[in-house]
Order: sequence, then C-alpha cells, then structure tokens
Amino acid sequence: MAQFLKKLQSLHIKLVVIYVLLIIIGMQIIGLYFTNNLEKKLTYNFEQTINTQIKSINYDLKNVYRQNKDDKTAIQKEVQKIVDEYAVRSNIDVIRFINTDEKIIATNKDSNQGTINPKVNDSQIQNSLSLGKTNDRIQLKDEPTRKVRVWVKNFPIKDSNKIIGVIHIEESIEPVYEQLNDINKIFIIGTGVSLLITIILGFFISRTITKPISDMRNQAIEMSKGNYTNRVKVYGNDEIGELAVTFNNLSKRVQEAQANTESEKRRLDSVITYMSDGVIATDRRGRVRIVNEMALRMLDMNKDEVEGRHVLDILNIEEHYSLDELQDIAGGIIIDMNETEKLIVRASFRTIIQDTGFITGYIAVLHDVTEQHHVENERREFVANVSHELRTPLTSMRSYIEALEEGAWQDEKLAPQFLSVTREETDRMIRLVNDLLQLSKMDNTDDHLNKELIDFNMFIHKIINRFEMSEGKNATFIRDIPKNGIFVEIDPDKMTQVFDNVISNALKYSKGKKKVEFHVKQNTLFNRMTIQIKDNGIGIPLTKVDKIFDRFFRVDKARTRKMGGTGLGLAISKEIVEAHNGRIWANSKEGYGTSVYITLPCEVLDDGDWDV
Repeated sequence: MAQFLKKLQSLHIKLVVIYVLLIIIGMQIIGLYFTNNLEKKLTYNFEQTINTQIKSINYDLKNVYRQNKDDKTAIQKEVQKIVDEYAVRSNIDVIRFINTDEKIIATNKDSNQGTINPKVNDSQIQNSLSLGKTNDRIQLKDEPTRKVRVWVKNFPIKDSNKIIGVIHIEESIEPVYEQLNDINKIFIIGTGVSLLITIILGFFISRTITKPISDMRNQAIEMSKGNYTNRVKVYGNDEIGELAVTFNNLSKRVQEAQANTESEKRRLDSVITYMSDGVIATDRRGRVRIVNEMALRMLDMNKDEVEGRHVLDILNIEEHYSLDELQDIAGGIIIDMNETEKLIVRASFRTIIQDTGFITGYIAVLHDVTEQHHVENERREFVANVSHELRTPLTSMRSYIEALEEGAWQDEKLAPQFLSVTREETDRMIRLVNDLLQLSKMDNTDDHLNKELIDFNMFIHKIINRFEMSEGKNATFIRDIPKNGIFVEIDPDKMTQVFDNVISNALKYSKGKKKVEFHVKQNTLFNRMTIQIKDNGIGIPLTKVDKIFDRFFRVDKARTRKMGGTGLGLAISKEIVEAHNGRIWANSKEGYGTSVYITLPCEVLDDGDWDV
C-alpha cells in the first residue's frame, strides 16, 4: 500500500493528473458556458412564444369589452370563445381570464368549467390586478407519474389605462429542460471519450519528460551516497537534454571538489588532532561541533559530553563573558580549568566569517600556561621574599647605625651591643646571599657534583658524631643503622650540607629533652636506600607539610627569623637530593614531631669489587 501511494506521488503520475485536470477544467468551463447560454436561449424562446399569444389575446379581449360595454353575459361568452380558440391554436395547458372582481369568467379546461365565476385566491393574480404589473414564475406541478415544472404568468389587460382583468397562463416548461438534459448527456459522453484519449496520450507525453528527470534523480541519490562515477543518459538536445549535460558536468565537478575536500579535511583533522593546543570549533550560536583530543584532556570530558553544548558553558565563563566580548580581547583570557590538577589555560577566540560578512561559527584555542603561570608566580614570590629578607636586616642595621651616629658609640655598654647586632645581621645577609648564589648555580646547572663511592653507614655516623660532640648532653641521638655497609655514589660535601640542614632543624624545633632518631634501610630489589630523621619537636600543621621545601617558606616566620634561618636550607637540600636522583619529603603531626625521609640510589658490592 505504501509503495502504491509512493507511485501516486511520482512526477509521471502528477503530470498525467495535471494534464487530465486541465482538460477537465477546460471542458467543464466550456460545458458550463454552453449549457447556461443554451438554457437561457431555450427559455427565452419559450417565453417569447407565450408572450406572442398573450399579446393577441390581449388585443381580442379589449375589442370584446369595447363592443359589449356593460353586458357581462355577452362579455363572458365572447371571452370564453377567445380562450378556447387560443388554447386549441397554441396548445397552452391553461388559459384563464380573471376580471376586476377577482372572478374567473373564462378558462380553457373543460374540467374547470365549474370554477367559472368563483373568486380566485392567488396572491400573484391579486398583485397583478391591484398593481397592473405582469408577474411570472416557475413552479412544480404534480402529475400522475412525476412532478413537472410549469411556467405561470399573469398579464394585466388595460383599456384606456383602466384594468379590465388578468390573463392567467400555465404552460409546462419541462420539454425545455428535457432537451437540455439530452444535450448534457451528449456532452458528458464526449467529455469521457476525450478524457480517455487524453489519459493515454498523457502517459506517453509525460514519460518523455519524466524519464530523463528520473535518471537524474537516481544519479542524485547515488551522489548523496558518495558515488559520483555514474553519468546521466542524454535523450535529446532540448532543455531537458541540456539539463542532463549540465548535471553530468556538475557531477564531475562535485566529484573533484569532494576529493579535494576530503583530502583537505584529512589534513586538517591530522593538524588539529596532533596540535599541542586545544581547539574547539562551534556554530554561529556557540554550540560545539568539533573538539580535538588535547581540548578534551584539558576539559577532563569525553566527546559526547562536549558536543552540542555551548562553548562558554563548558569553559564555565558564561556568567562573565559573551562571545561578542571575547572577540575584542586580543590576548585571550586566563581560565582556571581544573582546580584539582591546577590546570590554567589561555583561551583565545576568533570568528569564522564568510565573504559576505556573515558569521558562521567561532574557534577557541586553549593554550596550557600552567607552568608559565606557576613560574611567573614563583618569580614574583621569590623577588618579594628576597626583598623582604634583605629589608629586615638592613632596617635593623640602619636603626643601630643611626643610633651610633647620634652618640651611642660613646656609650661603653650600648655601643658593643649595637655593633654586635649589626655584625649578626651582616652575617645573616651574607648567609642569605650565599644560599641564593648556591640556588642560582644549581638552577643554572653550573654547580657540578663531585661524586664518590662511599660507605653511607660510615658517612652518616661521622655526621651524627659531630652533632653529639657539639650538643653534648643537651640532645639524644638514636641510631638504627645496619652493620653491613651500604655503598652510594654521592658528593660528600653536598650531602653533608643536606643532613646538616635537616638535623639542625630537628634540634632547633625540638621541645623539652631534644631527641633525634636515625633509621637507615636498604631495598636491594630496587637498589635504593631510605634515611628517616625523626625528632620530638613541635611538629608541622598538615596543610603546611608539603610546602616546607619551598623557598623562603617558614611555618613560624617570627621564630625562624629569630633563630637566624634564611628559609632556604630545605629548598637547597631538595635541589641537592634531586641532583643525586633521589627524593626528599616529610611527614608530621602537630605536637608530635616531624619525620624527614630521604631516598638515594645505592649499590651492593661484593668483597671482590674492592680488589685492585
């Protein structure tokens, strides 16, 4: 059924239907015009025949009234004779004469003789008598087998502008309509034959038009599927033939353009896919249509979550910017994409504009500036910290020097104290500058390591012994160090500096009886060793443990500065350990001490490895 309905919607059937409808409409217009005019003509002829008879009766009746004056009996007899004569002559169905008293004084029907002299009860006859105007109508009249149409006319008779009566005539007009029906039947039969011939010719004629169009339709369907190799057959040199030639040329051009487009698309896809920047392309409303893998990684979304959404929504900046505003920002905007991973990108927006000036879409390029942003922040923070660290001792020195200039140098008690503080602040600045120089060398890889293969157990024992001698009974050192040697390749001076910094901090921030524990373990499977240095100090808040190796970071700035620290010791230690391919970190619980862990690569040597 569906296929049948589809065939009915084809161009071939439509052309035939249109062709047939045009013929039907044309013939109907002609038939309607012909039938209406014929009906008017036949009706007019019928009416003219009756009017001719009425004029003759009118003339004769006037003479009867003039000749007989007031003799009503004579008038009635003469009028009856005239009515009977005209009824026979003209074959009129009913002829009656009604006088001014509204009485029928003559009629042509024998069966109606009994109706003579009674008054009529016909409003049309009464209007004609009272107004002196002719009126007529067509009415249905019952016959034994059917109803027929009868033409009824009332014609007033006047003598010297005085109405003397009305002639009432009834004549069947049915033959006129029967004649019209016969003519209509002939016309309908002729129309049917014409339509049959028209339909047959229409199918042949429409096929000559629809066959090449159908071929072009099939080729267009193949082109929509990506097949541009087929060509349409040219049936002639007319307009449709020229259309077929043009269609073939179009198919060839589209095939070439498609090949070029596919090539450019593959090239563009490769460029976009392997770009180090994220790329998002949208339509003119800002809905995402294309997004590369780098952008998906930056957004931490998959392709289905991004496509179709507004670009400002997925970048979470719809409350602050509109697409029109972003076009005017030359350097782009900085967006914090992922707070957990601290990903920061610079988003630059450009419009895709046609030659006509119509905007068809937007391009957003996301460039990862996390490292750059982090470095910039560190640089600003470093400059601020250095300025602050230098300003504090310089301010103190200036105050003491000004006091000495104002006469304090003459005071034997104050002058030595002021000079002592000035020297301490000078030493502190020297230490700070030396630490900064050392960090600068390590950052620029100018500070080379002088590595030696040493027994780490002996190395750490020497460092602990030195601190035991300097601290005496003020501190307790607990050693958990294996007896077997652990051999590492390190720079002894640099690593001594690391352990000095860590142990000094453990002693500085211990509370009550100072105690420092040393635990050394070796992992022979991975050829690495771990050193744990644990104190019983005040501890470090959990939120600040990861920051103690940052430059100039202090948990308690006032206490650290009072103890003479520069805030660079652990930062230098971290640089040295990482230069040895190691790692340093800390665990702490506030009020329960701190543990610093250092891992270094180590080697397991047999006795034979020492033979020369």
